[in-house]
Amino acid sequence: MSSTSSGMTFTLDATNGAEHRLEVGLDIEGPFTSRNLHLKFPRWVPGSYMIREPIQHMFNFTAVDQAGRPLTAKRLDVDGMVVHLRANTTQVRLAYDLFARELSVRSNHLDASHLHMMPPFTWFWPTKGVDPERCHLGHTVELIAPKTWTPATQLPPVEDMEQGDAGHRWVFAAKNRDHLLDSIMEVNPNPMISRDIDGRLHHLKIWDSGGHAVHPERLAVFEDDMEKIVREHHALFGVPSWGEYYTVLQLTDTGRGGLEHMNSQTSMMPRSCLFPGHDDEYRDLVSLFSHEYLHQWNVKRLKPTSFLDYDLQHEGHTDLLWWFEGGTSWLGDMMCVRSGAWTEADWRKDFLRKMNRHTRCNGCHRESLAESSHDAWIHLYRSGPYTRESQISYYLEGELAMMCLDTELRRRNGDTYGACNLMADVVAAHAMDTDAPRGLGVDYADLRSALQRAPGGASMGPFLDRLVKHRQPPPVEKAMRFFRLKLTPEHEPKPEAAWLGVGLNDNGNRTRITTFHAGSPMRLLAQVGDEIVAVEGLRVTSAAHLSKLLQGRADQPTSLSIVHEGVLSVITVTPSAPPQHGTKLTGKGNDRWRAWIASRQSS
Repeated sequence: MSSTSSGMTFTLDATNGAEHRLEVGLDIEGPFTSRNLHLKFPRWVPGSYMIREPIQHMFNFTAVDQAGRPLTAKRLDVDGMVVHLRANTTQVRLAYDLFARELSVRSNHLDASHLHMMPPFTWFWPTKGVDPERCHLGHTVELIAPKTWTPATQLPPVEDMEQGDAGHRWVFAAKNRDHLLDSIMEVNPNPMISRDIDGRLHHLKIWDSGGHAVHPERLAVFEDDMEKIVREHHALFGVPSWGEYYTVLQLTDTGRGGLEHMNSQTSMMPRSCLFPGHDDEYRDLVSLFSHEYLHQWNVKRLKPTSFLDYDLQHEGHTDLLWWFEGGTSWLGDMMCVRSGAWTEADWRKDFLRKMNRHTRCNGCHRESLAESSHDAWIHLYRSGPYTRESQISYYLEGELAMMCLDTELRRRNGDTYGACNLMADVVAAHAMDTDAPRGLGVDYADLRSALQRAPGGASMGPFLDRLVKHRQPPPVEKAMRFFRLKLTPEHEPKPEAAWLGVGLNDNGNRTRITTFHAGSPMRLLAQVGDEIVAVEGLRVTSAAHLSKLLQGRADQPTSLSIVHEGVLSVITVTPSAPPQHGTKLTGKGNDRWRAWIASRQSS
């Protein structure tokens, strides 16, 4: 074993796609430091703030030594195995199967058409029995897949060869644990689409879950828009020095999601995003690509200090997800409009969608951005019927807060320097793959200090504190006034409309309450899960029918028949007129607005 090699080889065989069965192996050469070799699955996928249990998909575990003799093994805790070694053991070979049927950007999926492999969902890692420093040395990854498939992965190839009828074999290198765990592998028969952008190769590998052909003209438009967005990122941060970039695009019926990696991303969208005339879906696709691409700098290189050395068995908390996710959402969409991949109308439509979400909850008065960030593990990924009343999304509210920070900073410095420049400067000062003059990683104090060093930011510390640590909504209206734009209601209210302030779900002929909106007249009269049966004795058949039955009843006491836990009762409620929130931007904007959405690319 060389001084740069860990002596660990990670293997997978993807030739049993019809059974969704991924055959996995791990070969570990000695020396061993204990007669008990402990192995655990990572439970945290970097980039996703929730503990998961990949061991649930494992079966047929075996372990043998260098002579092929079976070794005794048993389960260890909730996420591991312990293998008992003989005194003369010099090598351990593990083998097991994984059921790879979960279709998401955060898991393994194998069928007859492709493999999407996530290393944290695939391999055990030794936690006892070998020197822990070996995990941070180089590793080997071996893949066997059908002969017509080709892989897309940020792991550099070492060799590839035909395996006869068994398929094709590839060997890749990973320079350390995090390089392997924070990679992806998409293997399918579709060609790789590659383009040189500013001297850096960018690759696109597409897979459709139903085998539907991609519309060639819409795909060509997306390729061009990807290039525009990449160039806009490069104009702000500079052209990266860390190698090629891979985008895996999974097209499905309804699924959506994205996950960033060091030099790659997996983005999942409904296939309609590349259908002609589906402008809203395409706008979302472009936004998702830009968001995940920006994470190369903001999350993968610039990290919270608590994420510099991941503990992959336990959650890692930070109060800064409003910056790392909310800030990425804000700037990622700014890259879309500045690059020309979005029009100004696209940006306004997307802003309207976000403001509608923002105004339909009142969690800003019960949870701050810092609290929302810290509690991501138990809140955002585990939302419930009362979430909108007590919690906020650090994505959405963080995005609006970053926009407000940007406009306030520009107001104070004569519109010469904004939050995008601030992020680029923080990356240059604290990120991996830079000289990091102020040290790797950031905490809140680092961001606050960087803001105070920025042009016009000397006295902005309290402004940032209010945005991040206080339980209050961001001052969006004030931010828009900077551009001479005004927030107005999306629709003129209908004089006959009446509002109960509840979310509803139709199931058959039953209409049930799913959540309460801020200011709901029903809040103290019913509970989530209650069925609304009738209005003034008239049977309710759907949420739309309920709305019709309520017409003209605003500010009038009205009897509703509801069912709670199987018991029928009648309540009296006074519907109100629907609230009118400012969600739509009106006005053409001033010169500052036009400069704000203009490209930063050099001519």
